[in-house]
Amino acid sequence: MTNIISKLIQSKIASGILLANLFAMTVIGLQSAFGHEDPGVLIFSEFVIIPMLMGIISTWYWKNLNLKGKHITGYSTISGIIAIALSYFFLNEGVICLLIVSPLIFGFIISGAFIGRAMFKRNNQKLNVSLISIFILIFIVDSISDHDHENMVSDKIVINATPEEIWQHVVAFDKIENKENYWLFKIGMPSPMATTVSDRKLGANRKCIFSNGYIFDETIVEFDINKNLTFDIIDQPKDPEIMGHIDITKGQFLLHDNGDGTTTLTGNSWYKLHVFPTWYYDLWAESITRNVHFRVMEHVKVLSES
Repeated sequence: MTNIISKLIQSKIASGILLANLFAMTVIGLQSAFGHEDPGVLIFSEFVIIPMLMGIISTWYWKNLNLKGKHITGYSTISGIIAIALSYFFLNEGVICLLIVSPLIFGFIISGAFIGRAMFKRNNQKLNVSLISIFILIFIVDSISDHDHENMVSDKIVINATPEEIWQHVVAFDKIENKENYWLFKIGMPSPMATTVSDRKLGANRKCIFSNGYIFDETIVEFDINKNLTFDIIDQPKDPEIMGHIDITKGQFLLHDNGDGTTTLTGNSWYKLHVFPTWYYDLWAESITRNVHFRVMEHVKVLSES
């Protein structure tokens, strides 16, 4: 009898985990097919509402098992791991992208599980239906809404050299030999390594080459010698970490002569973000962009001061 009860409990736990993930994959598939036009856009509901509903679905299966909080957290974490694995194999998401998204997935699945436990303990069907209806309504509205977010990141560095000495290295520079010091670069995210130009003039083609061989194709749109280099990004790599999630649209280097033999070099980048909620992903996008800036500008500083 004990073995039968144990197997029944295990079956309910497994059912809660597997059906929650089946629900998520089905809804995301339908949302991608009939929601917004851009398949690369990942919306707020995919990282908040769906994980919360996954947690609620699981606890509906577990409601009579009297699970402790630590067990709910553990089983919900397993559900999150399965969800991330499915995203890797079926949604072709990159490893680093999944690493970035994992706190949201785990956090909201676990939150949903505890909300579900409270809902089913009360056994108030009207309240339960109302809460789930609100979640579904938010998801539908979010799926059919337009999503657009742009941002600009700016960083500065002071270089002990004149604008004339710095300018040549801003337009194009040889390979960066220094090791990466940003933790995402260390674990595999591509980092900037070199730039080339077809000519040093307005309208020239510029290429930014990254550590894995990926190339950003750029066109120089402002070329004010020793002062301003601005370029539009006309093509970016089809990398699973960034494809459809973020578009780098423009970059800029500004040189300001401080009048004391030093120059302030400012690096600006503009991007469009296609993953939401922006309050979370903008933190990552800004951090990555700043570290790209400083890796390049520190290299320019070394070249100019030597």
